[in-house]
Amino acid sequence: MKLSKFKFNLPANLIATHPAPHRDESRLMVIHRDTGKIEHKIFKDLIHYFGAGDVFIMNNTKVFPARLYGNKEKTGAKIEVFLLRELNPTLRLWDVLVDPARKIRIGNKLYFGADESVVAEVIDNTTSRGRTLRFLYDSTHEKFRKTLYELGETPLPKYINRPIEPADAERYQTIYATEEGAVVAPAAGMHFSRELMKRLEIKDSKFVFLTIHSGLGNYREIDVEDLSKHKIDSEQAFIGTDVVEVVNKAIDNNRRICAVGSSVMRAIESSVSTDKHLKEFDGWTNKFIFLPYEFSIANAMITNFHQPLSTLLMMTASFGGYNLIMDAYQVAIKEKYKFCAYGDAMLII
Repeated sequence: MKLSKFKFNLPANLIATHPAPHRDESRLMVIHRDTGKIEHKIFKDLIHYFGAGDVFIMNNTKVFPARLYGNKEKTGAKIEVFLLRELNPTLRLWDVLVDPARKIRIGNKLYFGADESVVAEVIDNTTSRGRTLRFLYDSTHEKFRKTLYELGETPLPKYINRPIEPADAERYQTIYATEEGAVVAPAAGMHFSRELMKRLEIKDSKFVFLTIHSGLGNYREIDVEDLSKHKIDSEQAFIGTDVVEVVNKAIDNNRRICAVGSSVMRAIESSVSTDKHLKEFDGWTNKFIFLPYEFSIANAMITNFHQPLSTLLMMTASFGGYNLIMDAYQVAIKEKYKFCAYGDAMLII
């Protein structure tokens, strides 16, 4: 499969800059793989497609306020620092991206906060854009993290080209987010409301929660035409015993198993036994799913509408079928569905 097969014209006005007023009232396109039928629904209509014993696999990662703005010593130049992951809590080392990268060198100091009370020193250049920072902060780790997060803002993707608003802290997050570590929200799960989940539970549908900390690799540009040569960034994942037991029981009972989002699909497909059942997992995955690919665990998927040439679109096309998904995207554009993290949803069954 070639990169150019995933190119299409996405009108800029279809990229959602705000979420739907209510989580479960975004639009929902339902795609039937067996017949090719496409339905236009509202997200809370999901309840009509699932019943007793069916399982939703959710990602309970929690987005933290990863985008900070500091000033460079001496020049005072404004520098954006995007926290990726904490490398060493004791030494206060963080893996970060900086912008503009060309202005930052090893040994430079950056000052954060109105009183410039938080100072960081650049100690390593890890990639062409990445850096390792050591924060110079004399207090407990808990106090340091609290201060750092107070300085940060919700890391909305750059394509949402507007200032951060107070509501983003809640809406760029699922209602069941508990495990801090993501810098990209698991967007498919953001459509679930407490009311909808309760109604599905009353029907005896099950919810299980794994953790995969979504990173910026989802947005990294692919620069090769042959997709087999593209390497995706690793993401940390954890699949516990409770998830495995519920999912494997559903497999054995031939129930509907729905991966809520591409991050969940990547996680579960990274830990499959020889008999096509789910295994426990605690580690990192860089699994890149593109056609042709045989899925082992989920037989349904909820996802948002993705940008052209993205790895997320490639995974969706692998699950739904290339022709059907690309045709559905043209329908979505014609019907003015909203795309990307704050956009509408697709259910593939």
